[in-house]
Amino acid sequence: MTQNVNPAVPPYKQLRRPVDDRMVAGVCSGIARYTNLDPTAVRALYALITVLTWGTALLAYPVLWFIMPEDRGAAPAPTGPTPAAYPRPVWPGANAPVSPPHPPAA
Repeated sequence: MTQNVNPAVPPYKQLRRPVDDRMVAGVCSGIARYTNLDPTAVRALYALITVLTWGTALLAYPVLWFIMPEDRGAAPAPTGPTPAAYPRPVWPGANAPVSPPHPPAA
């Protein structure tokens, strides 16, 4: 029996912050995707929990922001000019030809 294993898709669900559906950092949206809920419902629930805990739940958001990795797979392809379209600045002494010193004025 052979299993079709795709190395790009993990065999388990991952809690990640999406880059395409975020209000602040994508924590609530990531939790919503992980639990198959609506992101707006998760945000409203988080606001309700914040009010009920007198603001203590606000401490969890930056912690989750730090712990949850970004989901780079859902990012759309960048549009616009490529970095090669912009010339790199050339500084004297950094692989650039330097003009010889001028002779002293008479």
